[in-house]
Amino acid sequence: MAVRVDQELRERWEPWGLEGLGEPSGPGQASGPGDPRGPAGPGASGESVAFEAAARALGLKPREFELAVQLGEVRTVTTGLGRRVACEELRRVTAAEGFPEALIARLRVVGTAEGAELLGISQGRLTRLARGGFFAPVRFYVNRYRAVVWLYPATELTEFAVRQPELLSGRTPPGLSAALAAGEDWRAAKWRRRRVGGLLTQTEDPWERAAVLACVLGSVELASAVSDPYERAHLRELRPALVRMRPEAGAVRDVIDTVVTADDPREIRRYRAALASALDDARRARPAPRPAAGAERPLDDRTRAPGLPRSLWQKLVGRR
Repeated sequence: MAVRVDQELRERWEPWGLEGLGEPSGPGQASGPGDPRGPAGPGASGESVAFEAAARALGLKPREFELAVQLGEVRTVTTGLGRRVACEELRRVTAAEGFPEALIARLRVVGTAEGAELLGISQGRLTRLARGGFFAPVRFYVNRYRAVVWLYPATELTEFAVRQPELLSGRTPPGLSAALAAGEDWRAAKWRRRRVGGLLTQTEDPWERAAVLACVLGSVELASAVSDPYERAHLRELRPALVRMRPEAGAVRDVIDTVVTADDPREIRRYRAALASALDDARRARPAPRPAAGAERPLDDRTRAPGLPRSLWQKLVGRR
């Protein structure tokens, strides 16, 4: 019974549910196309500016502006020049009450130590609650020890404390304790849900939406879910970058891959189901590009031999 109660609490306050990816669930979170706060569609009219100019107009640093877009605080539009910000949107944001202090406060992110201090609890308790899935990270980075460091929106932590003050003190609920003892950790999955959900709100193109869902599936799972090699190649071409990675990342790349790739069988099934539905919509809209008859199969689609490093395998394939 305790496990069921803990599960219900987590699901009740989940920022993103896989069955409704892209749907808004609360203030300050990314919004879907049907929401008044959601992004305008491809046919949006009026003048627009590039992201850099929009960030300057709002007095935000590049990383702050990037987060504002991810959280749905600043809506973007699709234009012939790519994703941009409508001038009308800039006027809406700057005219909001408390601008710019209120906006900057909503964009504040904290790590475990600062978040625990904010809520007046120990770092261990905050980590247990995060592992149990009671709130979602919005960002992460890999430190010098190749450990993942999670960052959370400060406003979401304080909202959680108001909703569930009983979880901030006393004994950890038995169901949560049992789940954590069994190795449960929802942080990466919650981050993926938030990131995928935010990206889905930024496009109406059916193939781009399918590519967003595909980007959290490993190559084996993607090949199993999408049998057509040209469709897979098209999805790879369109898939967005879930995180910015420096070319010299090297050793941390494997750590990042474990965060961005779904690994739990239940999570994988949900993404595959969502991808199958998205692909049905994409195929009805238009077929995936195909080369002329007799052209070679997409290079990236050739299966990598188990155990071989990616770079070595690519070299071997290149010699064929």
